[in-house]
Amino acid sequence: MRSTTRIAALGLAGVLLAACHHKDKDAPLAFVPADTPYVVANLDVLDDDTRKALLTQADAQLPSELTQLRSAADEMADKDPDASRLLKAFIAELDGKTIEAFAQNAGLNIKGRTAFYGLGLAPVVRFELIDPKAFDAFVGRLEAAYGKPFDTATVGGLTYRKHVAAESGVQVVLAVVGKQAVGAVLPTDVPEATLRLALGLDRPAKNLQDDGRLDKLAKAKGYQPWAIGLVDLTRVLPLAAGGKDPLFNALRKARAQAESARTGEPIANQLQVAPSCEGEAARVAARAPSVSFGYTKLDVKHQDLRWDVALADDITKAFAGLKVEMPGLGAAGTAPFDVSLALPMAQLRTFMSAQADAVAAKPFTCPALTDLNEGFAKIGMMSQQAAVPPVGDLLGARVALDSFEPGSNDSMPKFSGRILIGTSNPAGLLAMAQMTASGLSQLKLGMDGKPVALPPEITAPFGTPVWAAMGPKALALAIGAGEDAKLGELLNAQGGDAGRLGRLSLSGDMYRAWVKAMAAKAEHIAQLTASAQSDDAEAAAAAKATVERTKAQFESMQAQADRIKSLSGDARMDSDGLVITSQTELK
Repeated sequence: MRSTTRIAALGLAGVLLAACHHKDKDAPLAFVPADTPYVVANLDVLDDDTRKALLTQADAQLPSELTQLRSAADEMADKDPDASRLLKAFIAELDGKTIEAFAQNAGLNIKGRTAFYGLGLAPVVRFELIDPKAFDAFVGRLEAAYGKPFDTATVGGLTYRKHVAAESGVQVVLAVVGKQAVGAVLPTDVPEATLRLALGLDRPAKNLQDDGRLDKLAKAKGYQPWAIGLVDLTRVLPLAAGGKDPLFNALRKARAQAESARTGEPIANQLQVAPSCEGEAARVAARAPSVSFGYTKLDVKHQDLRWDVALADDITKAFAGLKVEMPGLGAAGTAPFDVSLALPMAQLRTFMSAQADAVAAKPFTCPALTDLNEGFAKIGMMSQQAAVPPVGDLLGARVALDSFEPGSNDSMPKFSGRILIGTSNPAGLLAMAQMTASGLSQLKLGMDGKPVALPPEITAPFGTPVWAAMGPKALALAIGAGEDAKLGELLNAQGGDAGRLGRLSLSGDMYRAWVKAMAAKAEHIAQLTASAQSDDAEAAAAAKATVERTKAQFESMQAQADRIKSLSGDARMDSDGLVITSQTELK
């Protein structure tokens, strides 16, 4: 299913990333309710060079993706022949074509506008077409492969296709409305008013285009207009928990019917919703009211993303102004692989304890949320246990690798680099290590950062020299020839600036080495599984298909990795919440 989703996304790549920024009454956003609980849409058009580069990337990945899909289709042929035929028909539409050729053949406007959003929790997608008849023919070809046409129905003079999944209580509807294709997942007993709103025959009282919320969000967060997403958890969670969303209720009822048939449990009992659920879901959502994301830079050589998680005021105040004095957190890494993570245990313990106390003072009573009571009780106990050194002294950790060589199937990989543990009590951490490993009992380190070689009985598993050094805020190891000379710089690196929680940098060469290592390991495991099942023809066939899918998946990853020059990212807390960014530079 995940591969199918990726291919579908590739097939609509141009639609998702390109748009015309006209405030016309038929723009997809004009059909989106202003209070939608979630939305992903584009607001403007990519330049031709960038679009071409993205499509070229998608085309390069397409063959290996199709290999995975073929294997999946073969695997489901016995259990679900209709779905297998439908998937194979979709593969045939893509096979031997570029993404752009597929889009043209299916009538999709590769420079069009799109919106994926919630009508309540029910997902709706709208995208523009260049040729509605070509799209209709495309769906017809899928129907022919499926073996029978989808059901049709009419509302307001519009004929639409639908596929009813009675066992799940929902239906998929598909229609061409003007020069737009519309798809939605709705309850089987959807009211006509909701159906008309989903198809666009009626308009919402207030729409997202006129509301301008995405434009304002883009300006506030620095999102570029090519793809912006927003999930309003203050609406999503109460809708899901409060028993008021038609789609969610349809799914619950279908599950209750199946459970009743199996166990005899009355359906009505299973569908009861405690009066407290909606309010308590809103209470949870208030801790993280929304999540948004968007590109901050997207061109031929760069793909930069930003994610924003809005958080409650007490959470941001606890960490937004915090400067974690862990060496290296305050500057971008310089090694081929360099990751720094803040773990300010003193502040985390205080924060976790406060959250546990708040839940203990006012436990959740909604059956769907009562597990949180036990979860936060455990967090409270963990916060107390974390006070014990050396855990209570932790500031964070940093790993900087200069080389990485995949090992054979039966051996560990070889690497060289440095590992740093940030702590407010490095001498105490060293003493704990000496108590645990007797070979370290004679190790003497000063606070001056000078490296000292570890004894052979300790370094034997590494197969290479290892040194240790200590500074005022950290204890560090250097692994591999020449790495000892870099320990002083590591220990004296800049501490974190206000709100900094983590940094990551990864070179393209290191990324490719990792992909290669993962591919070899995964393929070896798959082959061992296939060999072990050679006596069972059916199991052997399934194992062989798994080997093919695994190989195709990593071939796709390798093709992508070959285009990457570097990857980087960071995480920080600001006054509004958690901000996570990633930067991908392409060759």
